[in-house]
Amino acid sequence: MKKLIEKIYHNPIFSRIFPTTKYCLVKELKNCTSVLDLGCGPSSPIQYAKNVKYSVGVEAFAPYLLESKKRKIHVKYVQKKIEEVDFPAKSFDAVMMIEAIEHLPKKIGFEMLKKAKRWAKKKVIISTPNGFLPQQERDDNLLQKHLSGWELDEMRNFGFRCKGLSGLKLLRQSDPIVAGENDFMASIKNKPRFFWFIMATLSQVYTYHFPKKAFEIFCVYAINRNKIDYF
Repeated sequence: MKKLIEKIYHNPIFSRIFPTTKYCLVKELKNCTSVLDLGCGPSSPIQYAKNVKYSVGVEAFAPYLLESKKRKIHVKYVQKKIEEVDFPAKSFDAVMMIEAIEHLPKKIGFEMLKKAKRWAKKKVIISTPNGFLPQQERDDNLLQKHLSGWELDEMRNFGFRCKGLSGLKLLRQSDPIVAGENDFMASIKNKPRFFWFIMATLSQVYTYHFPKKAFEIFCVYAINRNKIDYF
């Protein structure tokens, strides 16, 4: 079942109708050839953005870093916590944090947004749960714990344009026991999970355009040195 869902998830027609993280990211990176991937994890969706010629993956958890290296997802790797790295200004076309900023305390996360804007030439890309979502460590990785929440209105006030991901928030929840399965249906609230996963997927047609109700948000900050500095 999991393989079937993954196959459907990666189908280009499906992801265009029911926009996924992969779809949104590939679309946003079309005009970017160099990318900094902060908290890249073992299987970053940047691997599907074929126009990206140079990418740097930053990951502190060694098993994730080794898995990503095995898959040859990035050109270069840095094994550090994302708040410990530094780069010259305008080093990359885009800087992204996919499901990463919520693992940082709020103050540090805000500082990372400012750093990301400084390092990027074109855009900063963030995906995160819509508000605080409790999560403990996974894969024996203490860094997987969620330490902050980021609201849609907050990201918009920072100057990000946002889309909704993963369907309706009310159909999902944090479930540490199920979440450990690392499955597409891990956060589905009700049983039978497969049925409600389908409902959540169908609702993505709505929440993509109305992210206030979405489980996750996909946020893009376009770099324009002449516009108002929001953060």
